Amino acid sequence: MMYTIEQARNILRVDGSDNDEQITALVSAIPDYLTETTGYKAKDGVFSPVALTAGRFILWQWYYGENSDVDKVQRVIDCLLKALPAERAVNES
Repeated sequence: MMYTIEQARNILRVDGSDNDEQITALVSAIPDYLTETTGYKAKDGVFSPVALTAGRFILWQWYYGENSDVDKVQRVIDCLLKALPAERAVNES
């Protein structure tokens, strides 16, 4: 997984384990989302700093949805997702 449940709770600023199932499902979906949208895949299970940062914003957006500042967060996510294919190309050469 990209983040442990403790890391994900910290990212979301969530106390307690009431929503762990939902949080775990979201965290589990992020790597596939990154692959489908950008072609990025973790190398040997290790995610780049850009991928981890994008994952944090994606998790926040998915978890809080309408309660977050959708436009601002989405712009950040879009910029980070654009950087991932370039990062992948550099790492493959």
